[in-house]
Amino acid sequence: MSVRVFAVGRKHEPWVTDGIARYEKRLRKPFDTSWQLLPHSPRDGEAARAEESDRLLAKLDRDAYVVLLDERGRNVDSPTLARTLRGAFDGGRAVSVIIGGAYGVDERVRERADFVWSLSKLVFPHQLVRLMLVEQLYRSQEISAGRSYHHV
Repeated sequence: MSVRVFAVGRKHEPWVTDGIARYEKRLRKPFDTSWQLLPHSPRDGEAARAEESDRLLAKLDRDAYVVLLDERGRNVDSPTLARTLRGAFDGGRAVSVIIGGAYGVDERVRERADFVWSLSKLVFPHQLVRLMLVEQLYRSQEISAGRSYHHV
């Protein structure tokens, strides 16, 4: 088991690659991550959202615990996120995280998600979201292991 991240958009920019690598080298199963970047749709609006959602849904394993990053999702603290992920792993489910494109995802992806998570009510660039995600995965790993990275 591990965390699979599906992100719509271009490859990581160098500063993002460096930041992600910093945390990824610290991640251990089941929190280790793999990335699959899917290209943006050449369409606009709803057509782009539908096309990208089709591609995202096709990538998901049937039994995966799906986390959708969405500004309208549930805002949780780091210990709650750690418990949520640990619960999926303890239930024998791999975790798939979705970062949609510029137009978001359609309702089918939201319905497929087991957990819709908001990093903040603010909107962030996708490159920054990727870095924030991997840091939170590392933080979740450390919380789950009872280590001192996360200070309460």
